[in-house]
This record gives sequence, C-alpha cells and structure tokens, in this order.
Amino acid sequence: MILVGNRKLMSENSITIPDHVDKFVGELEESARTGVIVAYNSELVGVMGIADPLKREAPMVVELLRRMGVRSIMVTGDNWRTARAVAKEVGIEDVRAEVMPAGKAEVVRSLQKDGSTVGMVGDGINDSPALAAADVGMAIGAGTDVAIEAADYVLMRNNLEDVIIAIDLSRKTLTRIRMNYVFAMAYNVVSIPIAAGVFFPLLRVQLPPWAAGACMALSSVSVVCSSLLLRRYKKPSLNTIMANE
Repeated sequence: MILVGNRKLMSENSITIPDHVDKFVGELEESARTGVIVAYNSELVGVMGIADPLKREAPMVVELLRRMGVRSIMVTGDNWRTARAVAKEVGIEDVRAEVMPAGKAEVVRSLQKDGSTVGMVGDGINDSPALAAADVGMAIGAGTDVAIEAADYVLMRNNLEDVIIAIDLSRKTLTRIRMNYVFAMAYNVVSIPIAAGVFFPLLRVQLPPWAAGACMALSSVSVVCSSLLLRRYKKPSLNTIMANE
C-alpha cells in the first residue's frame, strides 16, 4: 500500500516519522512549500516539497485592497507554517490555516455575524462552500467548474488585478445609482408642485400639460444618460494607483 500525504495521514496509519525527516518537512513549510510524505508498506520512503507559485501581482493587490479599506484574510487548508510563510510574502496578517472546505464557509459566516460584508475569492472545489456562503463570491476563470458555478462573479483572466477592477467598478456603479436617485427625487420634488400649480398664486408660474409631460420624459432620459456614462469606465492600472498613492 502506498500512502502520500501529510503528517496527520502518516500518524493515522501508525507510520513513524524520524526526527530528521520531521525537521526537513518543517523547513519545507517554513519556505512556503507543502511537505508531502510518501510511505510504502507502512515504511517511510520519501519526502517531497510542493510549491504553488505566487502570482506576481498578489502583494500589490493585497496592499491596494488595504488602501481601499478592504481587509484581506487568508483561509487555507494548508498547514500553519506554509500558510504563514505565504501570507508574509504577500502581506496578509490574518491567517486561518488547516481549514476544511466546510470550515471555510463557517469562517465566512462568522465574519458575517460580526457585521462584515464578505467577499470570497477562490478557484478550487474546496472553495465552493465558502463562495456560496459569501455575500459576493468571485471565482477565478481558470478555476474548477464547481467553483465557477458557486460564484457570483467570474474573473475571466487568471489575474488577481481583476479583483481590484471588480470592486472599483462596483463602487462606481453604486455611486452612480445613488446620484441618479437623488437627482430624480430632487427633480420630482420641484417639478410636481409647479405642475400642480402650487406656486402659481405666488410666482404666477405654471406648466401646461405638454411641458409637464416633456419634463417627465426629460428626467427619465437624463437618468439613463447618466447611467450610460459607466460605459466610459477605464480600468485602473495598479502601477499607476500605487505611484499616485
């Protein structure tokens, strides 16, 4: 029988790990690699170090999220040493390691109970429960079909910069919606009393029916035109934002 896995798997199968091997696995984990132990017929035969290369833009994205007021948390099923080493490289301070798939969803729910709006970014099957539980789930386009199905957003490129773009565009869209709402309310608050003749005794101002209808149509057109300005949205350049900061 061949076993390939971590210390826990070896312990569950009563396979002893020598001290020098345990130390070597620890060194792998400290260097942001996952130590994988191989055993054959209840005897340890080898150790491998597996590394998931960091995306070059990851540290910059984490820093920009911080400047945007977004708190970054790493939730991973990997061991604590590897998780801390990777988090240190990208600048994430809050780390939750050795978390099972269902546990990731529980982390999301606990943050929501604290009053936080939670966005989850993931690409694997193990991320699916958390993506579904989050207020906004973002799946990397190159990820698994299960993760993509569970997400609200699908980032088409395999690039974390799109997380910044998605948040920035969403915020601008909400700002535009609020502006349109305020404009429409203010327009109606002023125009409806005039059309009803409220100010006629004082100002001798009135609107004939055709003018009132034209004004109402104009208010709708202006709101639509305001919304169409979002078509001119330009993606922010991470390097430009960092330089301006």
